[in-house]
Amino acid sequence: MSEHVTAAVLVIGDEILSGRTKDANSGYIAHYLTQIGVDTREIRVVGDEEDEIVAAINALREKYDYLFTTGGIGPTHDDITADAVAKAFGVEISEDPRAVKLLLERIKPEDLNAARRRMARIPHGAELVENPVSKAPGFWIGNVIVMAGVPFIMQAMLDGVAPKLTRGTPMISATLDAHGLPEGAYGEGLGALAKKHPSVSIGSYPRLQDGRFVNQIVLRCKDAEALASAEKDVAALLEETALRHRL
Repeated sequence: MSEHVTAAVLVIGDEILSGRTKDANSGYIAHYLTQIGVDTREIRVVGDEEDEIVAAINALREKYDYLFTTGGIGPTHDDITADAVAKAFGVEISEDPRAVKLLLERIKPEDLNAARRRMARIPHGAELVENPVSKAPGFWIGNVIVMAGVPFIMQAMLDGVAPKLTRGTPMISATLDAHGLPEGAYGEGLGALAKKHPSVSIGSYPRLQDGRFVNQIVLRCKDAEALASAEKDVAALLEETALRHRL
């Protein structure tokens, strides 16, 4: 197990960029990966433009240990992810007998028309990613894992590939309530503590609750001892700041 295993997520689809469809996949993947020790470092969204998809795939697969893509592997003309991945890797793409066999588990032979057969087109050299929901597979080539855009299908695919991933040291976290203190009251002190504990990610996150802002400070680290030390210092900062505000 490596200390750091990194990943990126590439969400593909004009419908995401137009706002018609809300992306539910990238956050799910990032949270899922965090739980198994894979750090998501970047999330991108691109439309259904082959050159844009190819450029994003090549940039992200070179930069991170894994690249997860969602969307664009269905039966319609704008489902071009498989072609773009093949182009990015410089390999041929054709109908894969393994994928055809899977499709026939759900679709009658007489109903397996040209549109549906598009879902059986797999870049050469790729392994299939099982789809227990609708059978149309994703695929895995190099460090790129290509999954469906429909969230519950993507989630099932991710469950299937997760056991095969190299995992890093899991991230652990601690959350402290700022007890109604405004961020400006502790911001300077929090910045100093971030420098004191460089291995710990420290963030302040406001949210609106019952018509007023409340803040939480979240600390994240892979080392339990370092996290505990930072948490103690942040708690002391909040206590001191609260006391000053009451005086």
